[in-house]
Amino acid sequence: MPDPVISVVNVSKHFGALVAVDNISFEVNRGTTVALLGGNGAGKTTTLSMLLGLLLPTAGQINIFGVDVQRQRYRVLPRMNFSSPYVDLPRRLTVRENLTVYAHLYGLRRIRERLRQLAEELNLGEIMRRPYGQLSAGQKTRVAIAKSLLNEPELLLFDEPTASLDPDTADYVRGMLENYKTRTGATILLASHNMSEVERLCDDVLMLRAGKLVDRGTPEALLTRYGRRNMEEVFIDIARERHLDAALDARKSAK
Repeated sequence: MPDPVISVVNVSKHFGALVAVDNISFEVNRGTTVALLGGNGAGKTTTLSMLLGLLLPTAGQINIFGVDVQRQRYRVLPRMNFSSPYVDLPRRLTVRENLTVYAHLYGLRRIRERLRQLAEELNLGEIMRRPYGQLSAGQKTRVAIAKSLLNEPELLLFDEPTASLDPDTADYVRGMLENYKTRTGATILLASHNMSEVERLCDDVLMLRAGKLVDRGTPEALLTRYGRRNMEEVFIDIARERHLDAALDARKSAK
């Protein structure tokens, strides 16, 4: 039976007259990796912020692990974590100092051992003593991923998890996340503009446009539905509002 870790029911978010998220509903089942896709301004970051409890929905309800995030997010936050290369850590602190601060916030024991593990897994050894503000964009992304794995979360939320990484390092990180999910049974929700990453990692895809959830399915199902060769072509169809025509053409071709 489905075991939803995330349940979003009729959720909207308004900023004055701007409707950033417009009455969306979806579930993310335990142990799956789900992509939240859409162009700039589609509502992805706003949705992630509401899941984290950083923003309150204008309407609707969000449950994580069966808990109402608006009322009791303190009960679920220790079981989840978030990573985005666009959210800076304190720039004067070293990588080790930053990770140590977050480790204490999550109440970790054996902090030195955990940092040593993550430094080895993400090749951070040479930068652990370097101030965060002196790192390259790719190095900051690796530190952000290390921060997200500190507490070995059951639920991981990612905003562009491999942004700024070179192809080799990005491939390594994707493999690491696949192994982490297999080993722990974790659930992952990620926003990404890298469609090959989505095809490799994701069991399901949620497509947003202008704050609305306009389609959903496995990568394979969406490719068939739209008659496209890859997820990048599906993404473009939806971003340019060609998704209905593309789906209709694919159905006609299948007959």
